[in-house]
Amino acid sequence: MGEAKKITVGVLFGGKSAEHEVSCISAYSVLKNMDREKFDIKMVGITKDGDFLPFEGPIEDIKEHRWTKTEYIKGITEGVKVLESCDVIFPVLHGTNGEDGTVQGLLELLDKPYVGCNVLSSALAMDKAYAKIVFKAHGLPMCKHIVLTRTGILNNMEACIEEAANKIGYPCFVKPANSGSSVGVYKCQTKEELENALYEAQKLDRRILVEEAVKGREIECAVLGNENDVRVAIPGEIIPSKEFYDYEDKYLSGKSVISIPANLPEDKRNEVMELAMKAYKSLDCSGLSRVDFFYVDETGEFYLNEINTLPGFTDISMYSKMWEASGLTYTQLLTELIELAVRRKQETKREF
Repeated sequence: MGEAKKITVGVLFGGKSAEHEVSCISAYSVLKNMDREKFDIKMVGITKDGDFLPFEGPIEDIKEHRWTKTEYIKGITEGVKVLESCDVIFPVLHGTNGEDGTVQGLLELLDKPYVGCNVLSSALAMDKAYAKIVFKAHGLPMCKHIVLTRTGILNNMEACIEEAANKIGYPCFVKPANSGSSVGVYKCQTKEELENALYEAQKLDRRILVEEAVKGREIECAVLGNENDVRVAIPGEIIPSKEFYDYEDKYLSGKSVISIPANLPEDKRNEVMELAMKAYKSLDCSGLSRVDFFYVDETGEFYLNEINTLPGFTDISMYSKMWEASGLTYTQLLTELIELAVRRKQETKREF
């Protein structure tokens, strides 16, 4: 018997979002750790202008942001041709136009299996305001929050500030409904800080969340699987170097401390893993997600913060590290994610 035919995986990276650079660093780690004995790899980068660019150079150029050409065919046609030639697509994309269902919709139209959640789950998880509606319907614990609009902020800032002060109070967090990697997140202690945060956040999204600032530890859970075959890794904890875990702490400074397993009693560890699975299933997630919580030591309560359907895959990212602590190497994790993508496509194929 001859050798089994390799699966061709199309790795999609970059994107138009504010998290473009993070995506490139994640893609480098994915490409470096993928099992080349099982998979042939093709690469397509998305420029900040939204052009899909086939890439055949060294993967180090992706990490160092040297992969774009000075001259190339604009649009998505050339990149889509490459994706069409692949068996499976691995979108290593973060933020809007990457993990919000838009690219997933394109891959559905191409009729290709792809790693991660489907269109609806991706869109819901990306929109924190709508995700909270679903979480509430499933009885998941959350901190107090309100949703404001860009129109309201620009036309009647005082009313927005008053509503936030009355319903949430200080300190509070301001964040765009559709964003990730802590981009556009502000902690506000005063009216002046809140006004500035609302003005800055509305530049990134037309809907803005104002949330209660829970004094809790940041606990993260890595979830893996499709439908009824879902499991959760050993939870981890982020100990930020600042007041909260911001973009610089996540990707640039490297000063935050990661603790795996999280310092929790066994019953609380089991509780947060069950909550993570419940949250994952509430949005009908598949493939993978990282589910983030706050834990308050004094009360023993967890508060669901958000679900990230395409978590970071950099060398310092929590998702792969939690699975590694649970006995799954980075390479094994990538292989399983690709296999899950193929399996979901087979299971959801419609017969007409």
